[in-house]
Amino acid sequence: MNIVIPKENSAVELRVPMLPSVVEKLVKKGAKVFVESGLGDTLDIKDEDYKKAGATIEKNRKNLFASGDIVLRIRKPETKDLSLLKKNAIHVSFLDPFNEKKLIDDMAKKNVSAISMEMIPRSTRAQKMDALSSQASLSGYAAVIVAADAIQKIFPMMMTPAGTIQPCKVFVIGAGVAGLQAIATAKRLGAKVDAFDTRPVAKNDVLSLGAKFVEIDLGETGQTAQGYAKELTKEQLNKQREVMKQYCAQADVVITTAQLFGRKAPLIVTKDMVAAMKPGSVLVDLAVESGGNVEGAVAGKTVERGGVKIIGIKNMPAKVALNASLMYSNNLFNLLDEFWNKETKKFELKLDDDIIQSCLITHAGKIVHPTFAGKK
Repeated sequence: MNIVIPKENSAVELRVPMLPSVVEKLVKKGAKVFVESGLGDTLDIKDEDYKKAGATIEKNRKNLFASGDIVLRIRKPETKDLSLLKKNAIHVSFLDPFNEKKLIDDMAKKNVSAISMEMIPRSTRAQKMDALSSQASLSGYAAVIVAADAIQKIFPMMMTPAGTIQPCKVFVIGAGVAGLQAIATAKRLGAKVDAFDTRPVAKNDVLSLGAKFVEIDLGETGQTAQGYAKELTKEQLNKQREVMKQYCAQADVVITTAQLFGRKAPLIVTKDMVAAMKPGSVLVDLAVESGGNVEGAVAGKTVERGGVKIIGIKNMPAKVALNASLMYSNNLFNLLDEFWNKETKKFELKLDDDIIQSCLITHAGKIVHPTFAGKK
């Protein structure tokens, strides 16, 4: 079984789908691994490193795709790459299936079995292959580092002969995977941290990290089966914003992480909330690529509103690209390993397995995932 790993477009992606150390594990399982020449250039990883791990280096991208029984990558395929895929190939990557109907249709027509890494279920068994969570965790860490670099203050309290420096105040909105890592990182840097989440179950996690949990009585809230916060009503959002405005006004750094699975991110921090913040403070919007939590945030840019910096970095995990690549590599390996037949030394697409049923979007010329089948 040939596993091929093409280069990502380095103009938009610094991460690589698989590091040599993980390629070596696949080779030891009996897989034949082919990587495109220059795969690791963005991380200063040489072709020779992949060769030593047991991979074959392929310079011709067309030949690479033509030989691929399984294609592993990070981002969804571009149209020009889709035409190169081998019939009946298994393609594994982030696909954004909720917003990429044409791509999904085209993959079905091409007889590609498309596995979407976003759709890996958040179950105990699938945790080791949950790429959304692994990348979100690094996003939370990187957001704090970015904020610490942007603000003209230090995070910890310091008692010096010249006077006492008060700790930086950080307000984290959303205590999911990214938010909890942001809280932990800000606390390690010595900041005073407040955090809010609409899900009451998040309170214990926040408190366990030493932060204060901001409680707002919103009535009935909760979370989805995937562990995401449920969408709030207009009345709940307004009540939430009233309380959060006070915390934003006191904060030196605000980090927003709220996202709704498969839908546009909720607008949480409005213009009047930004206006209430102190000049010199910093806002980091981790949901900027899916619509943004902060009014006025611009994807890919840092803008200033009334002296407040609003940071809208796209692809935050790429700020720590080496670690993000390692975690994603392991997610891919764990997915393949879970369904690897030791006797035939092949990946078996078990259509009756709950993990495969959750993440397989197209197969045998059809859209097979019930969420997207027949969707107009």
